[in-house]
Amino acid sequence: MQKFSFPINADYAKKNNELLKDTKRLQLSAGLFGLIQVLIGVALFLVLGGIFGGIVFTLFIVMALISFAMIAIIPKKVGTAESLYQNYPLAAGMIAEVNPRDFVVMALVNANVDEQAPPAWALATRSITNLEGVERAVGVRIPVVAVAGQRSVHSQDTWDQISPMPIGWATTDPTVVERAIEEIPDEQWKILEKNLTRLEDVKETKFDLLVID
Repeated sequence: MQKFSFPINADYAKKNNELLKDTKRLQLSAGLFGLIQVLIGVALFLVLGGIFGGIVFTLFIVMALISFAMIAIIPKKVGTAESLYQNYPLAAGMIAEVNPRDFVVMALVNANVDEQAPPAWALATRSITNLEGVERAVGVRIPVVAVAGQRSVHSQDTWDQISPMPIGWATTDPTVVERAIEEIPDEQWKILEKNLTRLEDVKETKFDLLVID
């Protein structure tokens, strides 16, 4: 699977890339969870008192510190817009469903961890609320990069989760998007178009990833 090189507008990506916004929400959740743990620890210490209360308080503080540490760890784990677009492969994406407030992009991705092995084609989906310059209609082509998320201990050779990330979240130049569409082989577009009707099958999977090979 090929990578796609293009000038990344970091400021535009920061405002529009919903995957990065998900990261911000996770950081906020980690901070709030840590604060709640501190408050619970203080409350239990005041109620229980003594050595046992101190032990419980210490446990909650330790858990809170772990939550606060996640605020710094999460963005490093996910990466920056630049690293995501540079490190993950280009993939064919199409609008598979249009809803009142968002639309669903389905992408044809390689589920294999080893990119040198023959591809294990899979369908991955993501709901998108905003993508400028795109007609909201089923079948519209949206080039993406396939951001691999996680794999289980029982399946080390294939990814369990892959998130399509539109090229259009990192550029305002329509010619960049057009070039990305052209660089994706026609055969991959045909495979994806043929499988657009399998959206419900993809939704039934745990992580919105359905291997079709």
